[in-house]
Amino acid sequence: MVRAVRGAIQAAENSAAAIREAAVRLVSELLRRNSVPEGRIISILFSVTRDLTQANPATATRSLGLEQVPLFCLQEAEVEGALARVIRVLLTYEADGKSAPVPVYLQGAETLRPDLAGEP
Repeated sequence: MVRAVRGAIQAAENSAAAIREAAVRLVSELLRRNSVPEGRIISILFSVTRDLTQANPATATRSLGLEQVPLFCLQEAEVEGALARVIRVLLTYEADGKSAPVPVYLQGAETLRPDLAGEP
C-alpha cells in the first residue's frame, strides 16, 4: 500500500549549515516515526520558503545514504505573513501495514499544524 506523509521544520537561519541540519533532522524523524526503510521510499518532495537560499535540502538529505531515492525541491508559494525559513517535505513510501502515517513538525513549524505536531 502506498502512503504519503508530510512534515515541516523551521531552519535556524539562512545558512548552508542550518538548512542541511534542518533537512536531515526532518527526514530522519519522518523515516523513524513512520518506520520507513530506504528500500520502501518512493520519493521525497521538498519545498522551501523564498528566504532559504544557501543550500538545497534535497542535496543535504543525500548524506543519509538515500542515493537511489528520487528527490525534488521547489520554492514554496509566497504568502504574506507566512512563517519564515520553512522546509516542508512530502514523503511517499510503500507501507508495510495498516498504521496511519505520522506527520512531523519541528523547530517552530509546529505552528503550521498544531493539530498534528505532537510527538507520537
